[in-house]
Amino acid sequence: MGWFWADKIDIASSSQLSTAKPAALPSSSSSSLSACPIDHSSFTKSNSPSSAAPTCPVLAKDSDEVLNPMNNMPMAISSELAPGQKIRLSTERTISTIPRGESPDQGQWEYPSPQQMLNAMLAKGKGDGIPEDAVESMVEVHNFLNEGAWQQILEWEDKYTKETKVEPRLKKFTGRPHDLSPKARMYLWLGQLFPETFNTIPPFDRHDWTVLRSQGRNQGWKEVRYVIDYYSAPDDEETGMPAFMLDTRPALDDFGSIRDRIVTFAGPVWKKAMGEVDEF
Repeated sequence: MGWFWADKIDIASSSQLSTAKPAALPSSSSSSLSACPIDHSSFTKSNSPSSAAPTCPVLAKDSDEVLNPMNNMPMAISSELAPGQKIRLSTERTISTIPRGESPDQGQWEYPSPQQMLNAMLAKGKGDGIPEDAVESMVEVHNFLNEGAWQQILEWEDKYTKETKVEPRLKKFTGRPHDLSPKARMYLWLGQLFPETFNTIPPFDRHDWTVLRSQGRNQGWKEVRYVIDYYSAPDDEETGMPAFMLDTRPALDDFGSIRDRIVTFAGPVWKKAMGEVDEF
């Protein structure tokens, strides 16, 4: 899949995402994201249909196309109408809040326009059965989940940012929709034993993001891989809109990430066991 929504989503016809009960995810690393509370008008807009390839994490393992190594997307995705397309979609692209590359002059990651999204899905054989008038809503959900994932990464990176006074940046990211992370696989196994507590349905997507963590001003960057599992959550009770839950955490690639995971997950439990109470 590679995009940020489940294959069965059809927002235009008001059908809902799977309402499977999400796994018991640590509150410090995951959060429930209801349908698009982000004010999209706060993002910068770009109206250049001929601009560079959209920086959206789609993995194209079986494609012979030349791919952008930063996001595994084809180097050029058309903004022209697809053959047989009946509805003209917007070619306006949104610039994210996510800083790109190692330096400020590389700007921020840019999301694909609805027209580019449709063309990309059609090129990969993913567009059949998706109403054209649903694509713009899909792009909004896609962008919203990207922003939510980045906010969770910023929470993980906060202590390092405070030390260096330099914000992290995103180097590259890859969709891995067919690869279950070890943690997701563990939750599914636990779900078979304790279905009332743990999720019994896998995440609908997975992404790996390579984040640049500053080692100090003008001291270079450390690459830190983050794993993000995307779950469907119960529909929002007030609006009835689809909701999502992201489980975002650093991959266990080195001792520092292992330590961060242990401290974040075990810290609250240890404090409670020691009788410590957080003050509000």
